[in-house]
Amino acid sequence: MTTYTICVFTENTIGLLNKITILFTRRRINIESLTVSETERKGVSRFTIVIRHDSRETVEKLVRQIRKVVEVLAVFGYLNEEIAYNEIALFKIATPAGAKPLDIETVNKVYKAWVVYWHLDYVVIEKTGTEEEIFDFFNYIKPHNILEFVRSGRVAVSKSPQSLVEYLPEAEWESYL
Repeated sequence: MTTYTICVFTENTIGLLNKITILFTRRRINIESLTVSETERKGVSRFTIVIRHDSRETVEKLVRQIRKVVEVLAVFGYLNEEIAYNEIALFKIATPAGAKPLDIETVNKVYKAWVVYWHLDYVVIEKTGTEEEIFDFFNYIKPHNILEFVRSGRVAVSKSPQSLVEYLPEAEWESYL
């Protein structure tokens, strides 16, 4: 199975998430992760969708079908080597009195993770990186009693030198920049 990241630029409208995800459901393609946020252009949202599939042709057909959705401005399918990407994870770790203390130096220097909240009974640690890096840290921290674990979907940008504006239809887009 090959991992594909599909980036969809859309108008920011109600119900669009359903229109897009139903295209995956119809083709029986599972979405591994989904992240949606507004872009640097006001009113333009970016969907970053990660799927694993064994047929490039099927993924290309899916991308062409997504392009047909009226509110979709642009769609791109990428392989991992064509993008820069990361995820974020939060770990809530128990720190009971008398337990083996966390080696914060290893957490920071080796795993590049950071304590973002400290409580008497637990700490919250943030780790950014690839899925593999996050699960490497998960395995390291697992013996310390993980109370909660949450991981975001992938965020990604193309390694291409072009900017988003070059792909959008001709229009006056208000910028946040």
